[in-house]
Amino acid sequence: MTERQAPGREPVGGWATERRVAEKEAGGHPRHALAPLLTAPVRLSVMAALVAAEKAEFAFVRDLVEISDSVLSKQLAALEEAGWLEVRKVRAGRRVRTWVSLTGEGREAYARHLAALRAITGGG
Repeated sequence: MTERQAPGREPVGGWATERRVAEKEAGGHPRHALAPLLTAPVRLSVMAALVAAEKAEFAFVRDLVEISDSVLSKQLAALEEAGWLEVRKVRAGRRVRTWVSLTGEGREAYARHLAALRAITGGG
């Protein structure tokens, strides 16, 4: 029992009240709204890197997230399969450049995931 909690009663006010309201609206604990695909730190980092941009080049994302080409390729494939991002290859002279961008569904999934994290942590 805490100072803010009477015997047999729930905490009063503050983040505890906000959290209970969010839980009732969502139909349970906010963790149920987390996107399992985004619980992997690398995929979450890739989504965060792309959310602010219309599109980004593969090498830029790789360097920003600090991972290898093969790791990024694998994570992009998983996100693309989920329908959360689009991968486009564009010929630039003799070179092929790979561009990635979030889909509308990907942006929504990312926003829902962040909202669930905030609800869990009491971050508003």
